[in-house]
Amino acid sequence: MKKTDLRTFISTWAFPALLGGATVFGFAPFYLFPIPILALALFYRGLNGRSPRDGFLRGFAFGLGWFLASVSWVYISMHDVGEMSLPLAGLATFLFASVLAVFPALACGLAVRRPMAGGVHALFWFPALWALAEWLRGWVFTGLPWQALGYSQVPYGPLSGYAPILGIYGVSWLAAMTAVGIARWRVWPMALVVAIWAAGLGLQKVEWTRPVGKPLSVSLLQGNIPQDLKFRPEALAATLSLYAKLVADSESRLTVLPETALPLFRAELAPDYLQHLKDHAVAQGGDLLFGVPDQDADGRYYNSVVSTGVSPTQTYRKVHLVPFGEFVPFGFRWLVDAMKVPLSDFSRGKPDQPPLNVAGQRVAMNVCYEDVFGEELIDALPQATLMANVSNDAWFGDSFAPWQHLQIAQMRALETGRWWLKDNNTGITAVLNEKGVVVARLAPFTTGILNSEAWGMTGATPYVRWGNRAFLVLAAVSLLAAFGLGRRAR
Repeated sequence: MKKTDLRTFISTWAFPALLGGATVFGFAPFYLFPIPILALALFYRGLNGRSPRDGFLRGFAFGLGWFLASVSWVYISMHDVGEMSLPLAGLATFLFASVLAVFPALACGLAVRRPMAGGVHALFWFPALWALAEWLRGWVFTGLPWQALGYSQVPYGPLSGYAPILGIYGVSWLAAMTAVGIARWRVWPMALVVAIWAAGLGLQKVEWTRPVGKPLSVSLLQGNIPQDLKFRPEALAATLSLYAKLVADSESRLTVLPETALPLFRAELAPDYLQHLKDHAVAQGGDLLFGVPDQDADGRYYNSVVSTGVSPTQTYRKVHLVPFGEFVPFGFRWLVDAMKVPLSDFSRGKPDQPPLNVAGQRVAMNVCYEDVFGEELIDALPQATLMANVSNDAWFGDSFAPWQHLQIAQMRALETGRWWLKDNNTGITAVLNEKGVVVARLAPFTTGILNSEAWGMTGATPYVRWGNRAFLVLAAVSLLAAFGLGRRAR
C-alpha cells in the first residue's frame, strides 16, 4: 500500500472509527459523559474542507465504530442465545451497525456542503443535522434510537438539565453544539458553550413536577431465569415455583414481576396459581403486576402485563414491537428461524391504553424497549403518577445492553418528571426518582427482591406537553440561521 493510500485509509476510515468506538466510554456503565463530546469534536475538525462524499464516508466510519462498540450485544443475542452460526451472527451484527451508521453519515455528508471553517454558522448547522439524523433513526423502519448522543449526558452531565424541556434529541443537539464549540476553540463559541452548560446546571434544580400522596412501598422481583431455559417446557414448573416463592416473600403494596415472567399463555395458568398471586396482593392491601403472553378470542397473542389484587384486573398490551424478536418483517422469516426465537409473531396493542389503576397509583406501563421511544410514552401523561418498565434483557447476556437500558430509563424519568420502576428478569432491576437518580438497585444476574419506596408525581414537564416539537422547531430555526449566516459570510 502506498503512503498516500495508507494516509487516506487512516484519515477516512481508521481514525474516525477509532473515535466513534471511544464514545462507548461516555455511556453506561462507565458514565464518562465528556468523552463522546470530545470524540465528536476531534472528528468534526477532520471534516473541515471535505467534499460531501468524503464527509459521508468519514461519518459512516465514525458511526460504524460507534455502533460496533456500543451495540456489540446484538452478536450475543444472535449467537450465544439465538444459536445462530458464528459467521452469520458476525455478519448480521456488522450489517446492523452499518445500517445505523448511515444516519450520522448522512448528517456529515450534508454538513460539509456548507463552509465548515471560519464561519459562525458552523455552530448551528452541524449540530442540528446531527440531532435530526438521530431523530430520523428513531422512527425509520420502526426506529432504533439506542445510544443517541444525548443519553451520554444522563444523569451526571449538566446538559441533562435540558431533558425535561427538549427531550433526548434536544440534549443531543446541545451536546453536538458543545463539540463544535470545542473544535473551533475561539472566544465566542466557547463562551456560548459555557453559557449553555451553566444554564443546564441551573435547570437541574428546577422541580417540574411534585409528589402527590404518601410514598408507595414497591417490590420488584428479579427471577434471573437464563434465556436458554425460559421457554423450555421442562423448566416451566421451576420458573412458576420460583416466582410463587418470591411473591410470597414480598411485603409491599405493589409487587412487580418482569416481562413474560410467567412463560406460558395466561389462559394456561392454573387457577390456583393465579389465586395465590391475588391472595398475596390482597393481603398486602395492594396489587401485583406480572408479565405474561396473552391471547385474545381471535387467536392473536400479545406481550402483556396483567394486574391482580384489590383493584379490578387490568391488562396492558405492548404497542411498539421488536422487529425479528416479536414480529417478522416481510422477507426475513429465514433469519428468525435461524435464531430460534419463540413467540416471534406478537400482535400490537392499542396505542391509547390508559394507565393501570393499581395500589392507589395510576401506573403507565411499557414493556422492553418501548422505553426507548420517549414521545410515545408521554401519551399516558400527565394522568399517570408513576411509570413502570418490565423487561427481559437476558437476551443480551453480560454485556453493555442492560446498563445502557438503565441509562435510557434515566433519560425517560427526566423527560417525564416521574419515578420509574424498572423490573428486569436478569437485571438491571432498579427504582429511579424523577431526576433519573438510581434510588435502589439489585445486582445483575442474581435472584432477589428489590424492596423500596416510590413517590407518585403530578404535573407535567415541558417535554410532556410539547414532545419533540420544541426540538424540531429549534433545529429548523438553527438550520435557517446557519443558512443565512453562511450566505452573509460568502
